Amino acid sequence: MKVRTFMAGVGMLAIAGVAAVFWAGYREHGGTAAPVSAETDAGQRVERGRYLARLGNCMGCHTAAGGQAYAGGRALDTPFGVFYGPNLTPDPRHGLGNWSADDFWRALHHGKTPDGSLLYPAFPYPSYRNVSRADADALFAYLQSLPPAAQENRPHELKFPYDQRWLVAVWRAFYFRPQSDRPDTPPEERSEAWLRGRYLVQGLAHCAECHTPRNRLGAMALSAGLAGSRIEGQSWYAPPLTGDQATGLGAWTEQDIVELLKTGVSRRSHAAGPMAEAILQGFQHAQESDLRAMAVYLKSLPAAGTDKAALAEPASQAVMQNGGRLYRQYCAQCHQDDGKGNVPAWPPLAGNISVMAAAPDNAIHMVLSGGFPPSTAGNPEPHGMPPFGQMLNDQDVAAVVSYIRQSWDNQASAVSLPEVRKVREAAR
Repeated sequence: MKVRTFMAGVGMLAIAGVAAVFWAGYREHGGTAAPVSAETDAGQRVERGRYLARLGNCMGCHTAAGGQAYAGGRALDTPFGVFYGPNLTPDPRHGLGNWSADDFWRALHHGKTPDGSLLYPAFPYPSYRNVSRADADALFAYLQSLPPAAQENRPHELKFPYDQRWLVAVWRAFYFRPQSDRPDTPPEERSEAWLRGRYLVQGLAHCAECHTPRNRLGAMALSAGLAGSRIEGQSWYAPPLTGDQATGLGAWTEQDIVELLKTGVSRRSHAAGPMAEAILQGFQHAQESDLRAMAVYLKSLPAAGTDKAALAEPASQAVMQNGGRLYRQYCAQCHQDDGKGNVPAWPPLAGNISVMAAAPDNAIHMVLSGGFPPSTAGNPEPHGMPPFGQMLNDQDVAAVVSYIRQSWDNQASAVSLPEVRKVREAAR
């Protein structure tokens, strides 16, 4: 999603799209060109939008549990309060029924509603500004094809002063420009796959929204790239997607990345938490070529310069002894004494970037609450991990997670009791 789209570019894309359909029809009909109807073109645009909506996991924020798809109401906990995803169906009163394609483009690209009101950046328009006009129009066509839902939008429940919407203008003055940060002219030496991967990662897939560090006002530190970040309000950690060998994707192959996105499991790690949902509802439905393109782009990113010294604070001998005892009692049967696991059933803990992450939240979550990778076409019956939060106290959890973070050549910091308590509270 990295090709800058100006109106001239949109026109060229439209011409190219019509030409492609024309040529496909010409070949299919034995050399006699088949006419392309407006109805066919509109249907193709809707289907394209359906695919893009899945790839971007729009349902993840705009569909409440048990509710109608895209009717809104899903809660998003943040340090600033709770945001609720709005209704995206074509209901004229509560949804997008009175919106135009231009209105939708303005929301994605400029973060503004039709009447000019500023949207909170909980809606990831800092990433969606990279979406092309053609893809925005396809998304809008798909949303307009949905059955209307007369479901009223739930007001956000924000803390003061964040409930003062006019402050969004101040935030934008410091941290947002409608123009993309990427160069208008892509590097000539880059492949088509790399360009496509960059476009997807930095745009519709909005990977930076979770995997990029943020400041106290919620603005992404774009200079840090995809260097990993704690997902505040949820106590999950999105690991680096950079080339760091220990905590990022440096030791992963392109195929490892594709397999994780497509199936939820790989020989390196299993998806859990918010990433499992993104795969369940989004990435598993993506075309292999798009997943491969994302992998090509991610593998091109340099290491983020992780401070290994900060990650290597050792646990005491007593903590390691207690943690090792608990690991052998509860964990080794599946994850093995050497931490290599039994892929695809049980993931490795040795060399696992979620285990060695700068923040231990993910490993603590799994010990406390257990969980499953997503059920996907490539892994329809995933093996799960039972919860141990009821039988292990905070001190025990800190010990066993410290043990796995400092065994089998893993070099990550020990886990403190406050870190365990914070995640336990968030998991309730």
